[in-house]
Amino acid sequence: MSLLPLFDNSLLQRAAQPALEIETAPASLACYTFGDLEVRSNRLAHLLRARGLQAGDRLAFFLQNRIEVIDLWLAGAKLGLIIVPINVLYRERELTHIVRDAAPTAVVTSRELAGLIPSDVAIWEVDGLTAEAAAQPGARISVPADADTPMALIYTSGTTGASKGAVLTQGNFATNGLTLVTAWAITSADRYLATLPLFHVHGLANGLHCWLFSGCHLRLTERFEHAKAAQWFDEYRPSLFFGVPAMFIRLLELPPEVARPIGSRLRLAVSGSAPLPAEVHEKFRQLYGSVILERYGMTETLMNIGNPYSGERRPGTVGLPLAHVAVRICDEANAVVPDGTTGEVWVKGPNVCAGYWRRPDATATAWSDGWFRTGDIGVRAADGYITLQGRRSDLIISGGFNIYPREIEELILEQPGVREATVVGVPDVVRGEVPVAYVVVDGAVFDEAATVAVLRSQFASFKQPKKFVRMDALPRTALGKVQKRLLPAP
Repeated sequence: MSLLPLFDNSLLQRAAQPALEIETAPASLACYTFGDLEVRSNRLAHLLRARGLQAGDRLAFFLQNRIEVIDLWLAGAKLGLIIVPINVLYRERELTHIVRDAAPTAVVTSRELAGLIPSDVAIWEVDGLTAEAAAQPGARISVPADADTPMALIYTSGTTGASKGAVLTQGNFATNGLTLVTAWAITSADRYLATLPLFHVHGLANGLHCWLFSGCHLRLTERFEHAKAAQWFDEYRPSLFFGVPAMFIRLLELPPEVARPIGSRLRLAVSGSAPLPAEVHEKFRQLYGSVILERYGMTETLMNIGNPYSGERRPGTVGLPLAHVAVRICDEANAVVPDGTTGEVWVKGPNVCAGYWRRPDATATAWSDGWFRTGDIGVRAADGYITLQGRRSDLIISGGFNIYPREIEELILEQPGVREATVVGVPDVVRGEVPVAYVVVDGAVFDEAATVAVLRSQFASFKQPKKFVRMDALPRTALGKVQKRLLPAP
């Protein structure tokens, strides 16, 4: 299953239908039909071919959200290119690694960001590229493709060592998009407010493809801005919003008289890319009258598991396996464990990437008999709902006992005055490791002694944080994941 026939349900069959709006200046919107997007991407495809690009070549982009990212994605699908999205927050060390590893023909970027790109790769300035493409023919050109045709090389966040490039195929994206459109009942009548970065699979594989496959309407912003959120929701009146926990936490700051009308129009709010605290889930329901749907995916696999659209959206869990995915919970001996027993989450299905780019060693380690080992620790309830407890690499072993940080973090986040919390293991001479909690708190409300008392009443002694370290903010990735390796020594 290739992507272009699925895109054509909108690009060709809905050519005259309004598709996209983007803010170009305060109170000014640029609007496009699906037919406009078809022609724009055709012109760009002609230009890219004229510049020598052929099927299988890599082309990177280092851009904030803008229409040219969509042009590049569509043109790449038409020419069989492998698109390499690069996080705009990356700097010299990260950029150098990706450019050298992926070896793209060029990096498409803006004039403002061009100075950050290593000098040993061609840089194509996006405005000049777009202007040159406008003179190209508008008729379509395309090359044959199938489910195994590589579509993107997307680099993991690199929490341990250098980041690896996951080779995602057209079949991976097609399966993922079709499953989500069906599971979440997305239709051409929906309105999707897109604030997630398109360099990440959450905004790209989920948001962009749900939009193109369903033919709904899209409003694209450069990035999420808390100060503008209320205005966006009021003006655009979206029925769909995909976000990360950090976004939903900021949305809790809106007053009830603003939040309630937003919630009444919001058919579906989806959270992913990082664990959603159960406390945030409940507060959002109370404030907006809308129940967040939490799901679980990865760069290497796209979406795996999700709470049901019709059915119980259980706080603290990521739900049930999606229609195309098989899931196992396995112990350290690779044996499947009974329900209620903690283990590593393994997945298998047409959503799983083709492997790591030029890393046969890493590919061999991550796969076992056709199953992808996610590195995430989880437990399945008797009714199938799966709860994640953290990364295998985050596991704290203290005096021979296993400690999963998320259960401690969840309880800390329930305490008054706690805004953010993360728990890590630090070396200890006697126990090997002990847990330490890093918190962002409202100092006028947070009572450390009372929080310690609650933890002592709920958890075994070996799970008690040995120290609370107060911080102004936790270090996070662009998608809201806490970067534990960047926390200061306690």
